[in-house]
Amino acid sequence: MAVIVLAMELTAPGPAASHPLKLVERAQPEPAAGEVRLRVEACAVCRTDLQISSGDLAAKRPGTVPGHQIVGRVEELGEGVDAGLRGRRLGVGWLGSTCGECDLCRAGQENLCPGAAFTGWDRDGGFATEVVVRADFARPLDGDADPVALAPLLCGGIIGYRAFRLAGVGEGQRLGLYGFGASALQVAQLALAQGCQVFVVSRDRAGRERARALGAAWVGAPGEDPPAPLRGAITFAPAGAVVVDALRSLERGGTCVVNAIHLDGVPGFDYRMLYWERRLMSVANFTRRDSEEFLRLAQSIPIRTRTERFPLADANVALERLEGDRIEGAAVLVP
Repeated sequence: MAVIVLAMELTAPGPAASHPLKLVERAQPEPAAGEVRLRVEACAVCRTDLQISSGDLAAKRPGTVPGHQIVGRVEELGEGVDAGLRGRRLGVGWLGSTCGECDLCRAGQENLCPGAAFTGWDRDGGFATEVVVRADFARPLDGDADPVALAPLLCGGIIGYRAFRLAGVGEGQRLGLYGFGASALQVAQLALAQGCQVFVVSRDRAGRERARALGAAWVGAPGEDPPAPLRGAITFAPAGAVVVDALRSLERGGTCVVNAIHLDGVPGFDYRMLYWERRLMSVANFTRRDSEEFLRLAQSIPIRTRTERFPLADANVALERLEGDRIEGAAVLVP
């Protein structure tokens, strides 16, 4: 008898309240050469999952299963995979595979590979009981840790770490975080551990209180400018107006990093805000080196996440809560 797995499949993109994902039964996926099949223990919900489900990001193929912050145990190995991985806990993020041969891949910039495939977009993701992934794009995780606590590290944490590096803020310097959700919470802990001063702008009162309790040097609401110029800033909200606010607060030579795969558009701004060699840049995906470095730091600091658990069948509920900014930390699906 064929083995059946459950998955939340994208049937017709739309608002989360219209339930764009449908719980379906599928045949158990079989790993090809170089792949492994994981039994999913937890999968955190990212704003990118919301944007794919809503249609802000066009689905790459019909029936996509979202989810790219996956914690799972190896149940089956494809040809050529190290037998020692059987039964191991692995973490899977947004970057599902790259070509490995283009100039960007050879230069250590595999996050920019034109042939990259992304988990939960190009290939099925972790909103399921089982998932097949490339073994060389999965990272070993602590087998004894809570998988729900580990899952939000695998995108919000890693991409936040890359954004923090690109912002170029060092010990004693000021970092602005615009938005204070699951990713910013992890970046704040990382920056504070590095001796940075953290300034937070958030429209969410509870988020501002969390930032203050964590040790932020200053906390404000949108429209309020930090009391001193920032060396670097990272924007997390998918709103272009926030980017302009952050850019306005930079000191000369500072960098604003946009941590978003989709924005509603960036309003026009006075060129003098960009002058004096200020930089405005995006962060795109992450490399396997980023994931290795961040996961090591997350364990040593240690970085703590805030989570809300949802059963797999309630993926639409989690997306709706995320869409309405009614998640404290990260939503995590537990099959």
